Amino acid sequence: MLATPLRSSNAPATTTQPPTVFIVDDDEAVRDSLAWLLEANTYRVQAFDSAEAFLESYEPLKIGVLLLDVRMAGMSGLELQERLNQMGNGARFFLPIIFITGHGDVPMAVSTMKKGAVDFVEKPFNESELRAIVERMLAQAQTTAADNLRKRAAEEKLARLTLRERQVLDCIVAGRLNKQIADDLSISIKTVEAHRANVMEKLGVANVADLLKLALSQR
Repeated sequence: MLATPLRSSNAPATTTQPPTVFIVDDDEAVRDSLAWLLEANTYRVQAFDSAEAFLESYEPLKIGVLLLDVRMAGMSGLELQERLNQMGNGARFFLPIIFITGHGDVPMAVSTMKKGAVDFVEKPFNESELRAIVERMLAQAQTTAADNLRKRAAEEKLARLTLRERQVLDCIVAGRLNKQIADDLSISIKTVEAHRANVMEKLGVANVADLLKLALSQR
């Protein structure tokens, strides 16, 4: 395995974690050429000479882009794509795949896009096109990771609510007024107001608009 040294981390993907361009190709010349091009454009790069070597160090929630050769000795790029799809854990979202293809592999590469690959580049590479694709896919992966973090933070806040507070929240989301909520749940209006205040405090929101945004982000 040929790899740029990286600090290993099992932490969840975050927007502060620098994204990485992973290169998996059994052709040393191609690996070196891609690594040189991308590092020259300030990208963080890690290169592997086989799919198996990549999987050994793969961290499912690390944000990046995977430049993957279609045809390799051992596990092929297509087989690695299948493995990542089976593993799930955010792979298709935090690690979009750009397939590296020879001229005769283009039809095959197009078919891989139906399985989650986002793009492909042909050998020999057009440097400006490759940079544009990598930049676009890294931005996509980072946006997805940020959305995931927001959703997970919302889930953690909602988990703090008691059953009754969750019922009150559901009624608020449904557009029910305090008196209607009191009737729905057979409790007093003052009790509804108390639960409502607790919900707002636990969720860290100051108004109903923010409350609705947080609650609806999970639906």
